[in-house]
Amino acid sequence: MKRGFLAMLGRDLRLAYRQGSDVVLALAFFIIAASLFPLGVGPDPKVLAGMAAGVIWVLALLSVMLSLDRLFQTDYDDGALELMALSPVPMTLLVLAKSLSHWLTTGVPLLVLAPVIAVMLNMPAEGFLPLIVGLAVGTPTLSLIGAIGAALVLGARRANLLTALLVLPLYIPVLIFGVTAVDAALAGLPIRPHLLLMAAILAAALPLAPWAAAAAIRTSFQ
Repeated sequence: MKRGFLAMLGRDLRLAYRQGSDVVLALAFFIIAASLFPLGVGPDPKVLAGMAAGVIWVLALLSVMLSLDRLFQTDYDDGALELMALSPVPMTLLVLAKSLSHWLTTGVPLLVLAPVIAVMLNMPAEGFLPLIVGLAVGTPTLSLIGAIGAALVLGARRANLLTALLVLPLYIPVLIFGVTAVDAALAGLPIRPHLLLMAAILAAALPLAPWAAAAAIRTSFQ
């Protein structure tokens, strides 16, 4: 089981490294879209500071969604996913490995870039810690929930659009608590309740999302 998990994780990381266009596209979108906000709303530091947390979280969410199709679609098209489903390794474990690979190649780079974007948007220093911790807890949840959406639309037309429609409502709690954690820090209020709620969502997603995605993948072969 452990060897199968590590083999799948290593395989997906190697593929992401060799075919880095999807990762680069998601990160480029994150940077370029964030750069457009000062041009659209004006350079007023107070205005930018007030919207910085919301902008970063929304763009991080959209960047994650841009790369969800590489979770299963390529393996589905070439038949590799069906072979994985027939392997002795549980499908839930393979889905968890793919979700972890997606987070390492998308969520972690976003986590690294977020402070740079926060500086560009004039976020006060008090908001940096809750922003980074919130993204560290929230982006794995986005990858896990996204795996469910990506699995449900396998073989469908306009899969990217359908995935967005499926996962966006489920992303909203993560977005709300991530932004409110930063707002609480800037207002001098405790951030612990918001981060604990995000951790609770992650704790629920860890067992449930791979199970649901695995069930959806099996259904796509029927």
